[in-house]
Amino acid sequence: MQSILGIDVSKSTLDAVLIANGGTFHKTIRNTLQGYHQLEKWLRDHEAGKVQGCLEATGQYGEAVAEYLYECGYQVSVVNPARIKRYGESKLHRNKTDKADAALIAEFCQKENPAPWQPLSPEIKHLRALVRRLEDQKANLQQEINRLKSGEKDSWVVSDLQIHIDYLQERIAATEKEIEDFINRTPSLKSQQQLLTTIPGIGDLTAYILLAEIGDVSTFDNAPQLAAYAGLNPQGHRSGSSVHKKTRISKQGRSELRHCLYMPAVVALSYNPVIQNLSHRMAGRGSLKMEIVVAAMRKLLHIAYGVLKNQLPFDPNYGAQFDFSS
Repeated sequence: MQSILGIDVSKSTLDAVLIANGGTFHKTIRNTLQGYHQLEKWLRDHEAGKVQGCLEATGQYGEAVAEYLYECGYQVSVVNPARIKRYGESKLHRNKTDKADAALIAEFCQKENPAPWQPLSPEIKHLRALVRRLEDQKANLQQEINRLKSGEKDSWVVSDLQIHIDYLQERIAATEKEIEDFINRTPSLKSQQQLLTTIPGIGDLTAYILLAEIGDVSTFDNAPQLAAYAGLNPQGHRSGSSVHKKTRISKQGRSELRHCLYMPAVVALSYNPVIQNLSHRMAGRGSLKMEIVVAAMRKLLHIAYGVLKNQLPFDPNYGAQFDFSS
């Protein structure tokens, strides 16, 4: 009989709930390699045998333990947090503790049997590390620029800020060049980058981020699933006949994907015929400007999915060529 392992991930700790041999067990460990060794020993101590583990896709904090369990031969599923949340709401789960969250994830895994996960390829892992480093550098640069513009009067501090700004600009340029060189050295990534940049609104940098954060596009069954992974799936709220809240995006997914699509969507509203048609339809229905931009972000991601999945460049008449949403 297969055992079920639910893991609630945080930066410093992991809460694990194991359903095995007719019992349910809980353990908290450090989110470190030593903690992973303790987790694996704990599974053996409980004679868990064949284990299906499940955790939420929470970014880099959960990647290491997922890879560790995979290398140990366990089946691992990494699931969009929105799916877990919806499952919990359907079951009226109200307790919000790390242990309760781990138990909910284990229950979800047992009932829903999510698809197995596989680690990223070494090429995607390196690209993801590079683009995230670039984003960190840009954030640090903006912080220092803001400090310099804040009215600082001390001459030494102003000089030091300028030195640091110059240094960060140099490192940003170096990181951007390393990303470009790495893409050019990796034929599989280069071909995908070239496909993505056929989409009006998507430039080289956005293509790099999309490739890094999407990973293997074949792991998504359709474009709406990818949109949910990015947290760009619509989330409405209706109750009876009197409560009709405005539909919003879930924001429960990869924030990196959402952030990188904002400016491309703005550009696409002027230059991408598919996005322009979407904008005109929404404007005719009275949609607000930001609602149109968000819809354009989601549509761009749908198109990117189709281009990568079908390995064909963007065609403004794509509807007659193939379906980008499946």
